[in-house]
Amino acid sequence: MKALVTGATGLLGSHVAPRLLQLGWRVRALVRRPPQAAWLAAQGVELVRGDVTDGPALVRAARGTELVVHAAAAIGAGGDGSLFEEVNVGGTSKAIQAAAAAGARLVLVSSTAVFARDRYRDEPTDEEAPLPELPRDDAYGRSKQRAEARALDAHRGGRVWAAVVRPPMMYGCRDRQLVPRIAPILSRGLFPLVAGGRARLNLVHADAVALGVIAAGTSDRAGGRIFHLTDDFPLPVRDLVRWAGEGLDRRILTPSIPLTAAQAGFGLLQATLTLAGRGDLARHAPGMLATLSRDNPFSSRRAREELGWLPEIRPEDGVPAAFRWWLESTQAVRQAAGGGS
Repeated sequence: MKALVTGATGLLGSHVAPRLLQLGWRVRALVRRPPQAAWLAAQGVELVRGDVTDGPALVRAARGTELVVHAAAAIGAGGDGSLFEEVNVGGTSKAIQAAAAAGARLVLVSSTAVFARDRYRDEPTDEEAPLPELPRDDAYGRSKQRAEARALDAHRGGRVWAAVVRPPMMYGCRDRQLVPRIAPILSRGLFPLVAGGRARLNLVHADAVALGVIAAGTSDRAGGRIFHLTDDFPLPVRDLVRWAGEGLDRRILTPSIPLTAAQAGFGLLQATLTLAGRGDLARHAPGMLATLSRDNPFSSRRAREELGWLPEIRPEDGVPAAFRWWLESTQAVRQAAGGGS
């Protein structure tokens, strides 16, 4: 069995590829700069130079495979939709064409960003919840909605076997988004907790998502279906901070602040960012506060029942490891640059 993984050097793809190898798959990765992916080749991954916006390269990379995991994506908070349209929507169309040409199954990695603020409901948000019409400045979320629609339309039209998975924020070793953003803040030794940090985060380990991706790609009943991979283990904010401190080898003070004070603080942050011309970041302030003060709104019941999704890495192990990896990587970069540790 052979699989193609796009985005294999990213957080999720770098967990999918080793998991496939462990299961006996031969794995091929489409990468833009093979020398920078030598660590994948060392594990036995075949590297093919190319980009998801290059249709012929994708077709060549998918040739002879039974499974295409399309995890490559443009991410970010910008409002300019051209990049998201080209990579996330156009790239998905090209991945569909490549999988169809190879006669392979396609698993599209989407995101819970398709819900934006509508993720919070009276009932857990599952795969049957309707998608909202997102504002024009939410270019990322809109692009993921369109990418999903293209994959599912292609499945319904018989052009390709396709399934869609929706992870939320992910963490783990090789994280270049979440951990690098909050580790410097936590390293200062102070992180106020909203209402004691009891809220359970909408956060999962990348390895858990990798297991769900592979389960979806190898399950006959997954075709044409969407699966949320959104709650591997309960992770309150206060536990994230505590275990992150272990990985950073840093004691972090965590005074509790009332929700009203946090609302005022985030309101000020939003206004400041707006005045600074960063409206793209300002609009995320309410969502950041909700993440820190409200429980994970998503349900992964379908993935557990239909795919047998059983995440393995618990947060008390995964969180310290992710922050330890960031710390060691940062120190190595500084040493290489002559800055010491």
